[in-house]
Amino acid sequence: MASNVPRLVIAGLSGDSGKTIVSMSLLAACRRKAIAVTAFKKGPDYIDAAWLTYISGNPCRNLDTFMVEREQVKRRFFHHAAGSALAVIEGNRGLFDGKDTAGTHSTAELAKLTDSPVVLVVNCTKTTRTVAAMVKGCQVMDPGLKIAGVILNNIAGARHRQVISDAIESTCGLPVIGAIPKLQDKMGLIPGRHLGLVTPSEFKDKAGLIETLGKIASEYLDIDAIIRIAEEASSVEASPLPKMGRTEKKAKIGYFRDSVFTFYYPENIEALENAGAEMKGISSLQDFMPDDIDGLYIGGGFPETQAEKLTRNKSMMDAVRTASEYGMPIYAECGGLIYLCRSLAIGEKIFEMAGVFPVDLTMQVKPAGHGYAEAEVTGRNPFYETGIKIKGHEFHYSKPVIDKKIDGLTLTLAAGSGISEKLDGLVSKNTFATYIHTHADGNEGWAGKFVSLAGEYRKNRLKKTDGERVMPLRERAAS
Repeated sequence: MASNVPRLVIAGLSGDSGKTIVSMSLLAACRRKAIAVTAFKKGPDYIDAAWLTYISGNPCRNLDTFMVEREQVKRRFFHHAAGSALAVIEGNRGLFDGKDTAGTHSTAELAKLTDSPVVLVVNCTKTTRTVAAMVKGCQVMDPGLKIAGVILNNIAGARHRQVISDAIESTCGLPVIGAIPKLQDKMGLIPGRHLGLVTPSEFKDKAGLIETLGKIASEYLDIDAIIRIAEEASSVEASPLPKMGRTEKKAKIGYFRDSVFTFYYPENIEALENAGAEMKGISSLQDFMPDDIDGLYIGGGFPETQAEKLTRNKSMMDAVRTASEYGMPIYAECGGLIYLCRSLAIGEKIFEMAGVFPVDLTMQVKPAGHGYAEAEVTGRNPFYETGIKIKGHEFHYSKPVIDKKIDGLTLTLAAGSGISEKLDGLVSKNTFATYIHTHADGNEGWAGKFVSLAGEYRKNRLKKTDGERVMPLRERAAS
């Protein structure tokens, strides 16, 4: 299948170079012009992807060649970019930064995989001609990379811009297609916190944000030049994703979907649906556990920032604990793990959680785990066979209150921190919780196993005993 979708990568020399501001401003400008645009985020990132989803109006897909095989990443990109007038990939960290000294899994490697031209965003604080040297270095570092233009960020004034632009154009032969000044309120566009930006579900002034981004684009970016670069991307051969036929619904799986729990890859939800699940969004803050669900998926998020609100809905926590005791399959990642533990200490305050696992956690000032994770399944659990390898990522500030070995952990980590002593994977009956986030495209069999477990639970839930249905969760939790 040949694809000539207009596309580009927004990359930087480092983290905090301005990639996200540029990407969101470009997307906002495209929506103003009624240009059909699709956004993608390089690497394991939920929050930037959520913002790119909101600004573009289309689901943002993560492209990660560590968690997912390269050819599947390529297929996924061209499948979801198809039909777009513009596909924008926001990179992460520096252009050549990867998992090792070879730059494996870097933004540069992703740009080459998708044969996408690169627009380089450079933080120009307290520098002038040296910017040209850095850009030239990127050109020399990998001549096979198609660096097509440069956007300057944190420009102090007209002379600052002119000197840098002249140096880049004369030394590197590249056009400068944007220059964003030192905006006093730029960092206040979206407030940040310990895991990055505030999520869209918690941000109040979305209309004001869109207006500000549109203004940045119109005043400081050459949108027409950026689109021309994307349109010059060559045609690429990419095999299509397999077509999914109509799937008989085998079970209903609920998942927490609210301002606390927002970290879900779209592919994970879709994989469960394709395996035969009917997915039902539930609020951990307001709802009671529905009686008609057969499984529960609790993704990551920020239970630590809304712990008090979570504990107010004690009936939900009680129902989740009861469901776990009755054997409902529950799969939890990171924030979901926190929710299922006994308590969470934040400073001097201790908040009771659902209590499925007798583990007490505390929030740290610095990350307790951050980066890619690789694990081998070394203990029995309902979701994974022993001996298989799992790839994912973790980013958490919580850890057990008492730093000692926790019995029964089922994952042994070759990379990453886990829960304790390079171990992870809490298990109780059909409940499994881990700090590791995985991507369904690289986690073969996970969705099918989850739906199979939920289907078995459904059969038991609907089983008749003396002419009556098994006691609903609401009654079980209250009894």
